[in-house]
Amino acid sequence: MSDAGARWRNDGVRVVPGDRLDPNTAQTPGMDRRAAIDLARVGARKLWAGTVHIHPDAKTGAHHHGPLESVIYVVRGRARMRWGERLEFAAEAGPGDFIYVPPYVPHQEINASATEVLECVLVRSDGEAVAINLDIEPAEKPENVPWIDPIHRA
Repeated sequence: MSDAGARWRNDGVRVVPGDRLDPNTAQTPGMDRRAAIDLARVGARKLWAGTVHIHPDAKTGAHHHGPLESVIYVVRGRARMRWGERLEFAAEAGPGDFIYVPPYVPHQEINASATEVLECVLVRSDGEAVAINLDIEPAEKPENVPWIDPIHRA
């Protein structure tokens, strides 16, 4: 095998089996994060990817991810997101929906189902897992914020 071939063999595409995700990542109370792709596991320097499971009728603690952008893809269940200084805004997402969380935005994930586990795939814009837990007194009734597509207006 050539030097280039050996390099690509060892430094090329990586497949991480779904049953071998790493639970040793930054955690937030109320959810179970598992890393698939990160700096330590595959050498990823510009992104982190993994799974998130939230038990029925559970909600996470308030947190943010510092300077990182996050994308959440809902695989199964119903997610209710709350965000803001007092978690005063809310929106829901279901299977097939994507959720974008900008840097430093205080937020909380809630499983909107009392009977079904919420399963999501999570991707962040850095190879390090950053989760900064916050002590926030949530607003009682959050304002529902429907998404308005700025590109494809009806």
